[in-house]
Amino acid sequence: MEISKNGAVPGEPVKTDKNSRRGNWGNQIEFILTSVGYAVGLGNVWRFPYLCYRNGGGAFMFPYFIMLVFCGIPLFFLELSFGQFASQGCLGVWRISPMFKGVGYGMMVVSTYIGIYYNVVICIAFYYFFSSMTNLLPWTYCNNPWNTPTCNGVVTPRGINNTLANVTRSLVTGAAEVAVEVVNKTKRTSPSEEYWKHYVLQISDDIGNFGEVRLPILGCLAVSWVVVFLCLIRGVKSSGKVVYFTATFPYVVLTILFIRGITLEGAVTGIKYYLTPQWHKILDAKVWGDAASQIFYSLGCAWGGLITMASYNKFHNNCYRDSIIISITNCATSVYAGFVIFSILGFMAHHLNVDVSEVADHGPGLAFVAYPEALTLLPISPLWSLLFFFMLILLGLGTQFCLLETLVTAIVDEIGTDWIVRNKTVVTGGVAIVGFLLGVPLTTQAGIYWLLLMDNYAASFSLVIISCIMCICIMYVYGHKKYFKDVEMMLGFPPPIFFRVCWRFVSPIIISFILIFTVIQYKPITYNDYVYPGWSLAIGFLMAMSSVICIPIYALYKIAKSEGTTFLERLKNSCKPDVKWGPALSEHRIGLYATPGSEGEVEVRPLKEELREKEKEDEKRDEISLTIQGSNGSTEHNTTPSA
Repeated sequence: MEISKNGAVPGEPVKTDKNSRRGNWGNQIEFILTSVGYAVGLGNVWRFPYLCYRNGGGAFMFPYFIMLVFCGIPLFFLELSFGQFASQGCLGVWRISPMFKGVGYGMMVVSTYIGIYYNVVICIAFYYFFSSMTNLLPWTYCNNPWNTPTCNGVVTPRGINNTLANVTRSLVTGAAEVAVEVVNKTKRTSPSEEYWKHYVLQISDDIGNFGEVRLPILGCLAVSWVVVFLCLIRGVKSSGKVVYFTATFPYVVLTILFIRGITLEGAVTGIKYYLTPQWHKILDAKVWGDAASQIFYSLGCAWGGLITMASYNKFHNNCYRDSIIISITNCATSVYAGFVIFSILGFMAHHLNVDVSEVADHGPGLAFVAYPEALTLLPISPLWSLLFFFMLILLGLGTQFCLLETLVTAIVDEIGTDWIVRNKTVVTGGVAIVGFLLGVPLTTQAGIYWLLLMDNYAASFSLVIISCIMCICIMYVYGHKKYFKDVEMMLGFPPPIFFRVCWRFVSPIIISFILIFTVIQYKPITYNDYVYPGWSLAIGFLMAMSSVICIPIYALYKIAKSEGTTFLERLKNSCKPDVKWGPALSEHRIGLYATPGSEGEVEVRPLKEELREKEKEDEKRDEISLTIQGSNGSTEHNTTPSA
């Protein structure tokens, strides 16, 4: 059975297919754009290009796409179908096997951590965006109050700055020959790095030394949360409209920066560093581990966002098609962003007459130090800076929308009262306020240390464990045959054999490989030359475990509350699907999920009667028309009603 263009299954009776109580996407484009915005985030720009460069260039693409096919797309499809079938968020879907509801709570914890620090990154991008609204980017030269003697800019000062440079040069001429050896042995400090450390962050010397709150960053954090709240003020109804811009405009900016980048001298060298295959690295397990990890984390699996976004789909939407489109778009964006990043870095390396490896970076170092410095070399540099940071803001917001909606949807679905459904905006505002307050410590002078700690630990191996348990629960506890039938009932066709094999065997094995790889490759976090103290690493592990620990704690609670005289009876009953498991709308609850004599039949009858009345009216209208137009006075009747 096939799905029609509008997402309905041919042969199905005409139904509303809308969840009026909970809401649906306005159309499928809104869902796809939202999911693309969720999956395509800052990591596509500041992590993938660097990983590709470090792991064999073009050779890295091979394991990357292998992992996409055998792990990324199957897991994406699994989560979309899971949320869409039940029309519930990351908590409600665990009616499938109530004992595993702790997995949903784990997803909420992970989304909370990510939502806190992700919006801080967005607020820093806002800060740089506002700082770029000037004739001269403030990180262009080394003549600012925050610069140090080791600062060495890539742009030669002009005008007044040039005069100052000449005076300074004349004063140090005698000492130049003596100092040149020292300078060569000293690591170059760029004006963009000093602007980042000494002006924007005013970074402290230790993670425990919070110092003062950076008020400009705090203000930008408030702006970030207000923007997110306003875009989600009406849930998916409002965010579905916003994503038409936030999910598409980054591609416009990427294309503009790409065209500008490849026209620069040295761009080809940078792109060669990015893509030149080093085939011997394919045999390195670390390369495969990085490829699997990047696919897993980039697609947003196990965050709860995919389940939440899919829960607002209409029941018969073709989420199989959507999962392939979104996954491939996400990975293609990562590859495309690599051209944008390395063309500019190649130009900068050419200008400095150094190797590309000396200017290549990742994470905040790329977004707020290396790339901004490269932009100072371009004519009309503030324009390119505005575009770049505006793109980062939109990429971040696309992910942040879904993180906040995941938490709000889980809370509203769990409580489920009419009042909270009607006042979902209040819940959204409350979650946004709490998120802002929890983000305040990250705006202090030690904030960058905490941000990186959360980034490295809050959503690392815990996501892998959550995803693995989800696969085991659906495929082996609930039962793969039952789930395949559920998907067939929803889509009109069973999952392709490839996905059935991946869900049951291949994907769990790859997930286990990622977990083992993560443990083996673990190294204590550092930030430049700063080594994190032991107590901070302990906090990081506690954050990571706080999401995983939800699973056994809730499982034990559910077993204790379940009916049965022995432990095995309680265990068995706690694993059985809840009576509410299944499609949310009564008109879709057929077969195993049919509830004869329930309210569902009463709700469906008026719709059928209304359709019959409409058909009779159409027949009468046709009869009248034929009677008037007939030339021999006879009337032809169509007595067969339409199906």
